[in-house]
Amino acid sequence: MNSISYVLLIALAIALVFAAFTDMRRRQIDNWLNLGIAIGAPVFWWSSGLSLWPDVAIQFGVALAAFAVFAGLFALRMMGGGDVKLLTVLALWVSPQAFMQLLLVMALAGGALTIVMVAWHTIRRQKGKLAIPYGVAIAFGGLWVLAVNYLPDGAFAVPAA
Repeated sequence: MNSISYVLLIALAIALVFAAFTDMRRRQIDNWLNLGIAIGAPVFWWSSGLSLWPDVAIQFGVALAAFAVFAGLFALRMMGGGDVKLLTVLALWVSPQAFMQLLLVMALAGGALTIVMVAWHTIRRQKGKLAIPYGVAIAFGGLWVLAVNYLPDGAFAVPAA
């Protein structure tokens, strides 16, 4: 990976943190943010040296499959529209294997987030419908995948004294 790729990955990480905060605060992930992430993907492909065939085609295929699955969950009212779009554009950035990691980490983080939110909702004796900011779990999964798969080896190494 070159320095342009790393700058783009840092921009993606910042966008994920922003998505998490806006989802916590407003229960919404803005379309402009998802669009910005999507527009950055082709630049990342170019800087990473991905070939149009089959690499970019695979990225599109995974993103299309993710959209189909998560749009179905949206139709069943099990997922928000911003969450569907965020997962779809993330599929444009990461390899299919890394996307599967993202989904696993997202599911675990989402489960933990749900438990915390239900407990908080119960302690505060709120009677309204509980809205889980699942963008937080998606962002956590995305940041995990970026740290594990895209940072240079030894990025988290502590120098010996």
